[in-house]
Formats: sequence, structure tokens, C-alpha cells
Amino acid sequence: MPRGMFKSGRLRKIFVKTPGGRNTVHYRSRKPSKALCGNCKKQLAGVPRELPSKMANMPKTAKRPERKYGGTLCSACTRALLKVKARGESQ
Repeated sequence: MPRGMFKSGRLRKIFVKTPGGRNTVHYRSRKPSKALCGNCKKQLAGVPRELPSKMANMPKTAKRPERKYGGTLCSACTRALLKVKARGESQ
């Protein structure tokens, strides 16, 4: 019978086969939700979906794309925003 903390939906079950041939259940925390664009709510490419402990050990360049608004806006919204800004400056 699992302990109370393992019965909630906070942890996910991982079935592991032991060297003795038995299957045991390991519990790991769930991954966070996918990063979304702040404008159109589309899933962001190039942003990893990892546990906070793994994200802390990752280099900054691996956490989001190396461009303006990287990690907050998708490429299509970024392109549209930069076009609007460029047109506004020229007038």
C-alpha cells in the first residue's frame, strides 16, 4: 500500500524492472507545462520542458532561443512585432 504522499496526482508512477526480475514502482515529480507564446499562446520551440532542478544546472543559452523576445514570443509573433516597430520608426 503506497504512502499518502504517493497517492496524490503530484507524482507520476514509473515502473522499473529490478535486477531480481521484479517490477517496482518509483515515483517522480511531473514535468512542468510547456512554454507558451505570450501573444498567440502557441507552444514555444527551443524552450526545454524540464524540472526546475535541471533547468538551474542548464546554461542560459540552452534555456531559450538567442534572439529578441526569445522564450516569451514565438518566431511568427516576434517577426510581426519587429515589422510593426520598424514601420513605426520610419514614419
